[in-house]
Amino acid sequence: MGNLGAGEIIIILFIVVLLFGGKKIPELAKGLGEGVKAFKKGLNDETPKDSGK
Repeated sequence: MGNLGAGEIIIILFIVVLLFGGKKIPELAKGLGEGVKAFKKGLNDETPKDSGK
């Protein structure tokens, strides 16, 4: 359990296309990519936190 084969991935992608439609998927992917980029930027931000004053 937990291993996805090619057949399962194709079925999941088909269901996603049915739910969201072909035009909405690129918008969702773009939003997800921007969110991941902002998260990584926040992790790599080198601003020091309060140093125990």
